[in-house]
Amino acid sequence: MTPDQYCEDKAAKSGSSFYSSFRFLPAERRRAITALYAFCREVDDVVDETHDDQVARTTLNWWRGEVDQMYAGNPQHPVTKALLPAVKAYDLQREYFLEIIDGMQMDLDVPRYNAFKDLQLYCYRVASVVGILAASIFGYQDRKTLKYAHDLGIAFQLTNIIRDVGEDIRRGRVYLPIDELQRFNVPMDDLVNYRETDAFKALMEFQIERAQAFYDQALAQLPAVDRKSQRCGLIMAAIYRETLNEIHADGAQKVLNQRLSLGGARKLWLAWKAWWFA
Repeated sequence: MTPDQYCEDKAAKSGSSFYSSFRFLPAERRRAITALYAFCREVDDVVDETHDDQVARTTLNWWRGEVDQMYAGNPQHPVTKALLPAVKAYDLQREYFLEIIDGMQMDLDVPRYNAFKDLQLYCYRVASVVGILAASIFGYQDRKTLKYAHDLGIAFQLTNIIRDVGEDIRRGRVYLPIDELQRFNVPMDDLVNYRETDAFKALMEFQIERAQAFYDQALAQLPAVDRKSQRCGLIMAAIYRETLNEIHADGAQKVLNQRLSLGGARKLWLAWKAWWFA
């Protein structure tokens, strides 16, 4: 199996809508973004699938060393071997890959977030940085596109947090800020017992409203000159935002006990519209 085939397999197994959007890209950019996505999956799996905390930390440190090896021109892992041409072709910065790893380590180091500003750092590391790297691979002419990518990454991660509230609680993780739980009178006991209360619904409607504001802010900042090159991001924005709309229409609080996902045909329709009207 070649490094590119390894990344393709890793990305395909995830079943993510992100991977589905890559098919619209030219071959070289598709290989690059698939390798980036595979890197994110690898380091994310370290935290999600390793049950020994010390082993997870050791493995993340290994990945930091592997990033250094990649930038020295001597990568060892199939993912970093596949990434190396993209790093050179699209001038992808080493610090961003290390930020992604630091974001994954926050899942080991930070059990709860006191306020949104603390959560925003996590969102920046695990999503905004990925968005900036992806925007570089897609290609841009105006640097304001990087600000769009930053804010769109925040919007995507907030959507993930909203969609996966119940699933995350079952993993022992709560990303909702403590001060907001207190403001809406939602005790931890309600969360761990999956109680769909009116207070929790109000809290989630607040979370949805903030995520929508980040979508609005991101899309308003995308320069017209880069809309076509950034169509993959716009496809994902259409799919993720529709997911957010569905969660809101479904009552908002039901995320505690179910994980909403759009059907394949609906995603394809949204992708086609986003691509055509970009």
